[in-house]
Amino acid sequence: MIQNLELLTPQSWVDYELIDSGNFHKLERFGEYFLIRPEPQAVWETSLEEEEWTKKAHAIFHKSDKGNVEKGNWEVILPKLESGWQIQYKTKSLNLKFKLSLSGYKHVGIFPEQASNWDFIAEKCQKINQPKVLNLFAYTGGASLAARQAGASITHVDSIKSTNMWAKENMEVSGLDNIRWITEDAMGFVKREMRRNNRYHGIILDPPAYGRGTDGEKWVLEEQINEMIGLCKEILDTDQYFFIINLYSLGLSALIVENLLKYHFPKVQKMGIGELYLSDSFQKRLPLGVFGRFSNV
Repeated sequence: MIQNLELLTPQSWVDYELIDSGNFHKLERFGEYFLIRPEPQAVWETSLEEEEWTKKAHAIFHKSDKGNVEKGNWEVILPKLESGWQIQYKTKSLNLKFKLSLSGYKHVGIFPEQASNWDFIAEKCQKINQPKVLNLFAYTGGASLAARQAGASITHVDSIKSTNMWAKENMEVSGLDNIRWITEDAMGFVKREMRRNNRYHGIILDPPAYGRGTDGEKWVLEEQINEMIGLCKEILDTDQYFFIINLYSLGLSALIVENLLKYHFPKVQKMGIGELYLSDSFQKRLPLGVFGRFSNV
């Protein structure tokens, strides 16, 4: 039974900070460097003046003229940023490092709000004997690293080879090893695991709004998420388990996640459903996706 929608934000970041948000942008600190990136949900006014933003910035992302907020180019004010840099996420149970870089997209290799889920993953893995975890649409591997550092055997699935290589670099700089890398369409992989009768104690589902598999398979979140959750249920261990789903598609409600999980997992008594957010230094809370998660450990 779901009591209330939850609002979660990470509590342990030192190397990341949301300085200010507004006017469809955000000013962030990654380590010692400050970036300005587009943010479609920051519909309010900024707290700092524009000149204060630009004075702080070491790089500014400008979206393409076609209006795609993800694609564009970086105006690099500090040239050494082009070679990339590292940041760390450290708690009592996790010590992870990430390689960041400026690409042709607004992303730099990490979603800082996901640290709330990394802590959950580490906690659950530590309670399971020889945990086996599957991370789908796994990007640069924050969740994979958290599971691995907590003792899990982790299978990391992403359809983009270069992204998996990036995740492998994060594994290495974090002093970890033995992650199983799969460059494949997530839906196809899960269907094959069903046929093989493979099971996982933990499943992390982090799909984009749109995507393509390795053979051009089309992924449209609203059209396929119901089927994907149903497939994941079939390969989730029934004795000890945890499950996490994140949805970033603009406009999707946490109630959609609630309805999906209640249908596919009707016997689960307690679920966490809500929004992930980051607070800027002026206490404005920036929503960054909805989540659902549950566990019996």
